[in-house]
Amino acid sequence: MDYRRLGKTDIEVSSICLGSMMWGSQCDEVEGHRQMDYALERGVNFIDCAELYAVPPKPETRGASEAIIGSWLHNRQDRDKIIIASKIVGRFDHADWMRPGGKPPRHTKEQIDFAVERSLKALQTDYIDLYQIHWPDRPREVFGFHSYRDLGIDDMIPFEETYEALSRHVEAGRIRALGLSNESPWGAMKFLQLSEKHGWPRMASIQNVYNLLSRRFDYGLAEIAVREDLGLLAYSPLAQGYLTGKYAGGNLPEKSRKKMFGRLERYEADHAADAIDACLTLANDLGLTPVQLALKFVETREFLTSNIIGASSMAQLKENIDAHEIKWTPEMEKAVHKLHVKLRSPCP
Repeated sequence: MDYRRLGKTDIEVSSICLGSMMWGSQCDEVEGHRQMDYALERGVNFIDCAELYAVPPKPETRGASEAIIGSWLHNRQDRDKIIIASKIVGRFDHADWMRPGGKPPRHTKEQIDFAVERSLKALQTDYIDLYQIHWPDRPREVFGFHSYRDLGIDDMIPFEETYEALSRHVEAGRIRALGLSNESPWGAMKFLQLSEKHGWPRMASIQNVYNLLSRRFDYGLAEIAVREDLGLLAYSPLAQGYLTGKYAGGNLPEKSRKKMFGRLERYEADHAADAIDACLTLANDLGLTPVQLALKFVETREFLTSNIIGASSMAQLKENIDAHEIKWTPEMEKAVHKLHVKLRSPCP
């Protein structure tokens, strides 16, 4: 297992991170515990969750993933060897069940304090290693858009209020490091600028979508990640399962995310099907499984800190971890680049 420094902190995380968003929906507590036990045996020391999980978001499963991790951590004697990441939701105008009194989630000091304390309780721990802003507070299209549309920032909670509130939890020892997620180049640089100006804890990472079909991170954020030590925690490296090939030919496996929850819009636009087929064909041409090509590609990016994998079964988890063990060759890099020149990040 490869271990990489989280930003400019002294935290070392495995290049594979175990995602937990399915725990509490597709996977129960027993399965979640089994996955964490196995991942730890394989050298994975990094587990990612969020106050919103399990997915899809709904009141009855909110916090389920954190609770499953908490019950696993409860009797362990090695908390200091396990890196736990969680997130506070972003601007969420239609979730009156997320905050007391039905308030819409925003990044105010009051709500940040509430969210941190609730996550600590669910996780049954005294501290969270990495606490991330799940998506921005400001009005903007965050998930699955192709072109920018300015919605203004007059109605956002000021960066300074959010950042100062988060910093106080770092000072108190409840959080070790801070990170971003689903953030833009402008937002990332704004946070870095404010940390320098006020002496607040520096953002250590950015968790954004990244895979063979969705490579917008390359255009702007990648250089920030490299130059500013804001390493990528890549989510959806298998494009919600499409890059495994399991949906090829219209197949719809039982207990799959699409079967259980319906449309996966980010990878189902009219132009996406041919791009997915091209990735599956390339894997075959290179003598790889689709999972090997997709996951090793992400892990070998110079701006990557950790690759977030998720699994609905132990068999999937083993396959995902094993996929990282192949050797990435110049031939593979050249072939992937050629494909990217043709596809140009077809999915948002």
